[in-house]
Order: sequence, then C-alpha cells, then structure tokens
Amino acid sequence: MSKRVLCLLADGFEEIETVTPVDLLRRAGAEVVMASLSESLHVTGRSGIVMHADTTLAAIPDPTGFDLLFIPGGPAVKVLREDLRPATLARAFIQNQKPVAAICAAPLVLHDAGLLEAKRYTAHHSTYAELTSAQADVAVLTDGLITTSRGAGTALPFGLELITLLYDSTASAQVAQAIMA
Repeated sequence: MSKRVLCLLADGFEEIETVTPVDLLRRAGAEVVMASLSESLHVTGRSGIVMHADTTLAAIPDPTGFDLLFIPGGPAVKVLREDLRPATLARAFIQNQKPVAAICAAPLVLHDAGLLEAKRYTAHHSTYAELTSAQADVAVLTDGLITTSRGAGTALPFGLELITLLYDSTASAQVAQAIMA
C-alpha cells in the first residue's frame, strides 16, 4: 500500500527543500500531496519558481489521514507560523502517532506547536535565537516522530531519511543508488 505524505506550501517556500524530498518520496512510491495554504494553487518560492500545488489545504477533508506531514522551510515559515493550521496539524499528527518532518526554519512551526520540548532537533542557523537547543552539527535528526534538517544543502539526506521512516532503509538505499547519491 502506498504511503501518503502531506506537504504544506506557502509563498516563499524554499524550492530545493521542497522539490528534493517530494521527488525522492515519489521515486520511492509515496503519494505526495502538495497543499497550498492559500486559495491559489500557484505558489511562488523564494527564488521565484512557481509551483502548481495539487490542492489547497482547505479542500482536504481530513489532513490527518496522511502518513507523514512535511513542512518545507524558507521565508514562507513566517506565513506558516501566522496561519495556525500547520502547528495544529503537527500536534494532531504527533497525537495520532504519525511522523512530522520540518526542514530549515520550519522547525519553528513545531516549536510553536510545543513539540520540540525535550526533543533533539536541528534547524537553520537563522533560527538559533529562538530554537536555542538546535543541534548545529547534525544535518538530519530524527527523535521519535519528529525529523528535522538544517536547510537546502541537507535536502537530499533529509528526503532519504523520510523514505527510511515511511518504508525502510532498503527503499532509501534503492532510491539513493538510482540517483547515484
């Protein structure tokens, strides 16, 4: 059975942090639904690349029905934090024993949701004033149901870690070998 991933998109998302994990997860056989937080399906990334979301978050009847919540970073994190749905969704996923993944500045959303207390996590250095316990020397870190990563430069190992979480290390190794990672 295919695993289902919900990826949240808002204007200002970091393209590499979004496209790389989404691509890798789809190569592994996951159904990744990219959901726009706004009413528009066209979402513009921080570098001006326009992505066409699959749907809007509002149009998904039960967002907690997915197997993994994926929150990309970038300047969009400001929008994600102001819109309370991402933090609420992250709490619901954890309460339902489902994993949540955040990269770059997106762990701030998990912080707002109260999910990082007593957890090991990493994040982009621009967040360290607020995320005072971030592990600066770790590219990708999974602690229980929460997986975090530092930024665009760690998107590939982050995506492979998400495959391991949803499937197993064999599936991750197969995708890595296919793309010569």
